[in-house]
Amino acid sequence: MRTLARPAALGMLVLLALPIFSAEPSPVISTARDLSDVAITIYNDNLGLVKETRTLTLSGGRNEVRYMDVASQVNPRTVHMVSLSAPAALQVLEQNYEYDLISPDKLMEKFIGRKVKLVFPPPGGDRTAERETDATLVSTTGGMVYQIDGQFHVNPPARVILPEIPGGLISVPTLVWLLQNSGTGSHKVETSYLTGGIAWSADYVAVVNVDDTRTDLTGWVTIDNNSGASYKDARLKLVAGDIHREQPQAVPMMKTMEMGMVARQAFAEESFFEYHLYTLDRPATIKDRQTKQIALMEATAIPVSKIFLLVGEPSYYRSRLGTLGTDMKVAVNLEMTNSQKNGLGVPLPRGVVRLYKKDSSGSLQFIGEDAIKHTPKDEKITLKVGDAFDVVADRTQVDYKAVSGGRYDAESEFEIKIRNHKDTPVTVTVREPVPGDWKVLTSSHPWAKADAHTIEFSVTVAANAESVLRYRVAVDWS
Repeated sequence: MRTLARPAALGMLVLLALPIFSAEPSPVISTARDLSDVAITIYNDNLGLVKETRTLTLSGGRNEVRYMDVASQVNPRTVHMVSLSAPAALQVLEQNYEYDLISPDKLMEKFIGRKVKLVFPPPGGDRTAERETDATLVSTTGGMVYQIDGQFHVNPPARVILPEIPGGLISVPTLVWLLQNSGTGSHKVETSYLTGGIAWSADYVAVVNVDDTRTDLTGWVTIDNNSGASYKDARLKLVAGDIHREQPQAVPMMKTMEMGMVARQAFAEESFFEYHLYTLDRPATIKDRQTKQIALMEATAIPVSKIFLLVGEPSYYRSRLGTLGTDMKVAVNLEMTNSQKNGLGVPLPRGVVRLYKKDSSGSLQFIGEDAIKHTPKDEKITLKVGDAFDVVADRTQVDYKAVSGGRYDAESEFEIKIRNHKDTPVTVTVREPVPGDWKVLTSSHPWAKADAHTIEFSVTVAANAESVLRYRVAVDWS
């Protein structure tokens, strides 16, 4: 009996001596292949709101989920995840954002003090005769230092073979969640986060007609995506307006690599809080490191006015100056009203308007560009096209007199000569910004008070002729 019991007892002791392993469940890996829906809202100031729907297959209890293929410029403080299948059954216990991506420098740093293999090329360049040797990586500071057979080699002409990818390095930015699942099976989850590196702007093309009285206007949305992620078949929304952000993080801009042109599609526009929201009526794919253009709006035959403009300076009225300028440039502006009556009447996001006109041969030529701010409907749009070639002006302060004991501090008199070398007459608007309180004493031309500190004169100059504007003004700037 005893001899029979010994093997059994010995076997029991061996079993007890064996280590007992508790199987750790493998992490749940979620990639872009699990996406069922993606939406992105892009703001003007290098900011995007990404919202994704993915399906996760989880076990009961705690689950580690590695949520991959997120934007590399994600702000992890803004990540929000919720189960659409069973919100009460899924709880986020912990979240980590891992962005220690694989790179040659980081790989080498991980192998300091470890064995690697160096492959030296033969003198004749025959790869079949390459020589391999084991080496210990000693340092990566300022170069590579290896120890080979007791000697130290600095930057040897060899390629390095590593035995493995060290732990802790990942190939793509990853959100790692520790989830508590009180149920089992699949969860459809919605994840949202803010990311930098993506922005949009509006660009406009205006084609002016032959007599400068009407223009066709086409608007384009230009999206620059350097967020580190692509968004395939995304529901796209754009927010136009100036949102407030508390200490926004500076995000480096990277060179765009691709230009994509999309067939013209209208955006649906709506008021949203104190901004305007534009929604594309179809899915759009926005690749990483891509500049994409999508049609925003189009209007034809918009009435415009061409305005020749000469603008003064507030400092002209404070002292005796004499000659203030000769052969001065006269600006050329185009003005239009963003009204439904004129074929517009829609909120226009800020952007650059590039203007074109056909020459006598019918070829389209570039004539200038100007930026517009966010423009509500029924507001005026003024575009500076350039400076007139054939219209110039001379400005002289012909008299200055300090005044004491009265309401005004000084009187100034100005003479502005405007010469028109064109074969057609022109009308020049002379806009004079005057500081403080003022009063026009005399004027050779009718004038209007544009605002509290601006006088405007309208001066018509015949073809190949000169007109002289002369006025005197009293100023109180105290």
